[in-house]
Amino acid sequence: MRALEYVRAADAAEAVELVSGDPRAAFLAGGTTQLDLMKDGVLNPGLLVDITRLPLRGIEPQGEVLQVGALVTMEELAADPVLAQRAPVVREALLAGASTQLRNMATIGGNLLQRPRCRYFRDPAVPRCNKREPGSGCAAVDGTARMHAILGVSERCIAVHASDLAVALVALDAVVQVQGLSGRREVPLTEFYRTAAQSPESENVLAHGELITGVEVPLPPAGTPSGYLKVRDRASYEFALTSAAVALVVSGGVIRHARVGLGGVASAPWRARDAERELRDAPATLDTFRRAAARAVEGAWTVPGTAFKVELAQRTLVRALRTVAGVAA
Repeated sequence: MRALEYVRAADAAEAVELVSGDPRAAFLAGGTTQLDLMKDGVLNPGLLVDITRLPLRGIEPQGEVLQVGALVTMEELAADPVLAQRAPVVREALLAGASTQLRNMATIGGNLLQRPRCRYFRDPAVPRCNKREPGSGCAAVDGTARMHAILGVSERCIAVHASDLAVALVALDAVVQVQGLSGRREVPLTEFYRTAAQSPESENVLAHGELITGVEVPLPPAGTPSGYLKVRDRASYEFALTSAAVALVVSGGVIRHARVGLGGVASAPWRARDAERELRDAPATLDTFRRAAARAVEGAWTVPGTAFKVELAQRTLVRALRTVAGVAA
């Protein structure tokens, strides 16, 4: 049996100090993914710092921004009426992201820090995983890799990012609020994640001990159509093969503004800026959507198991764009 200490933090500063001061320490909130990884032997913290009683649970509109506490659950945020009205793309991503039971436990901060769903990463018996053991290789590259990534990857690691919520928030330019020993800082979500091609062993810019305290969600102008489409192997709880988060402003048949995020295909929530440039000031037509989808997957790096995702991602994005823009096939 392995020894494990448990402490309940009185405030955010104490939580940060406790975790920062012990390289074996980790925060504990909803714990829905963390517990799985501990059972699998992938995570072996010596100290868990419980943050569930910290005052980080509010959802508050502040002008054109929705301020969301890090301990708000997925279900609570999905039920928020302002979010449902102004940013349905986020609500749809939340509801597609997990079962009801998980949504009632999982927190927004924890969801953004989900570890990859790579079977090789989650099995310590597999000797080659650059994410667990830097320099050891990547067993997924020449293994079964149907659920793996094609963007932001290399032969060093092809693990896919798991969060649906993060894909929608990246598309909306959400900002993560972080507290560390040296104070507080804000990080745009588009700059928060590192790709596997950059650093397989480090998935985000957080230093050990830094705590996510909240997320600022910019609200699209009232009436902006948006939506989230997730393609998966079964209709019930399942991770994405491909997904697309889209928000469009169309006037007179021309796309004036476009936001596009992709999920299930990249090692980080993927902002498809090339696709957005293709869409902007172009007619809202099927041909435009197909060109944008082709731009979205340029530079894809595939192995035999993931090659199908190049086509599937394009079809997913085209369908999402058609649905949001109200364009028939």
